[in-house]
Amino acid sequence: MIIKQADFVKSAAFERDYPEELINVEFAFVGRSNVGKSSLVNSITGRSKLAKTSKTPGRTQLINYFLINKEFFFVDLPGYGFAKVPKAMKKEWGLTMERYLASPRKKLVFVLLDIRRVPSGEDLDMLRWLDHYDTPFKIIFTKMDKVSNNDKVKALKDIRTKIDFDNDDVFFHSSLNNKGKEEVLSYVESCLTGEIE
Repeated sequence: MIIKQADFVKSAAFERDYPEELINVEFAFVGRSNVGKSSLVNSITGRSKLAKTSKTPGRTQLINYFLINKEFFFVDLPGYGFAKVPKAMKKEWGLTMERYLASPRKKLVFVLLDIRRVPSGEDLDMLRWLDHYDTPFKIIFTKMDKVSNNDKVKALKDIRTKIDFDNDDVFFHSSLNNKGKEEVLSYVESCLTGEIE
């Protein structure tokens, strides 16, 4: 798939403010604060400043909608985890995300996990939540440029103590060198063309 156009549409917290749903499925990106959601969106769209990135965890506080090729949406969700913000604000972000995930919109969720970290309780809660609500999802391991091949093997072994997966069924991505970008885009295209239900 080639992304020719990617435009920020709007930010929203409540369902009533989401953009009108398109015919095509939309692709949401979720994960811990600072796992690299915005960087991944920029990488796969080829637009370095489309989604705002920050070294400060918790930069994305609303649901950000991006229209891709005028055909479908990428949806950047607030991060969960260690953002240094008041508890009340953290709770509000959680509700913002939950409202979206529980909405009837046709969606596929990419769950981003840092390859260097064993999944946290919040990561596992997210995977269970998606499973419980029959929301289709795929795991993307981020920050692949930070690990060697040996480190990758060890990291995956550690991660498998928490979650069960096949390497063929997950994606590996680096925003630094765009490694894994084509695999993600190819999967998105398969979903849009109906090759994958």
